[in-house]
Amino acid sequence: MCNASTVPTPPTVRDHGDVPRCRYGTVDDFQIERFLDGIGAFAGAGANVIVQLANRPVGYGVVESTVESGRADVHPWKRLRTTLTYIAVAMLGTEADRDIYREAVGGVHRRVRSTPGASVKYNAFDPELQKWVAVCLCWGVLDIHERLYGPLDRDTKEVFVQYGARFGTGLQMRPDMWPADLDEFERYFDAGLATMRIDDVVAEYLRKLIGLRNVPRPRWLANFHRFAVIGLLPAPMRAQLYLPWTDAQERRHRLLFRCIGVVYGRLPARARLFPYTTVLWDMRRRHRLGRPLV
Repeated sequence: MCNASTVPTPPTVRDHGDVPRCRYGTVDDFQIERFLDGIGAFAGAGANVIVQLANRPVGYGVVESTVESGRADVHPWKRLRTTLTYIAVAMLGTEADRDIYREAVGGVHRRVRSTPGASVKYNAFDPELQKWVAVCLCWGVLDIHERLYGPLDRDTKEVFVQYGARFGTGLQMRPDMWPADLDEFERYFDAGLATMRIDDVVAEYLRKLIGLRNVPRPRWLANFHRFAVIGLLPAPMRAQLYLPWTDAQERRHRLLFRCIGVVYGRLPARARLFPYTTVLWDMRRRHRLGRPLV
C-alpha cells in the first residue's frame, strides 16, 4: 500500500509582471504535456458527463438528441472517442486543429435543438450551455490532477483556468464569456451546482452510464466504474441521484487515486498522455483522408 504523503506538492513560481505564472509557465507557454494525464480520460469521464448533464437543457439535449451517431447509449465507444478527441484537441492541439474540430462538432450541434412545444428548451449552439460544459471539463482536469498528486498551488490553478478557456472557444463560446480569474471560475461552478436539479428523465439516463449498462462488460468492471464515478461526483450530484456514499468509501477512493498517482507520475510523458495523443493523431489522420471526425 502506498503512502499518499510521498506525493510532493509542486512549488509555487511567481512572475514579477502582471501575467500569472506557475511551474508550468504562463497561459501563453503553458507546458500542458507535463500537466495533463491520460488516466483522467478513463477515471473522470463518467463523473464529468454527469456534472455537465446536471444542467437541465444540456441533459435534455443529450437524452432527447435525434443525432443517433452521437448518442452514448447507442454508440458508446464512438461517443467516447469523439469526447476524448475534443479534450485532446483543446489541450494539446494547434489552432488549426481546433478550427477543424470546431467546424466538425458544430455540424453535429446544429442538429441538436428542442422541438416546438418541448417542455425543456435547448440548443447546442447556445454559448451559455457551451460555457457550462467547458467549465465542467476544466474543473474535471483540475480535480483529477489534485486527486492523483495532491493539492495544487493557487498560481497553477489560476494559470490553468485561463489556459482552459480553449475548452469553450473550441466550440462557439465567445472568449470574453470565460471567467476572468480563478475566483470567478469557482463562483460560477459552485453557483451552477447549487442551482441545478436532475429530474427523473435525465437521472435514469445517467444511472445507465454509471452502471455501464450501455456496453457489454464484466460485472467487476461495472462495479469498479460505479465506485470510481460516484466518488468523483460533487456531493450535491450524489444526493440528487440517490447514490449512497460512506466515509469509509471516501477514504478508499482517495487512497486509490493517490496510489495511482504515485505510479502514474513516474511514467514517461508518452505513456502518461495516452490516449489523448492517440486520438489527436487519429483526428489528424481522419481529416487528411476526408473521413468524418465526429
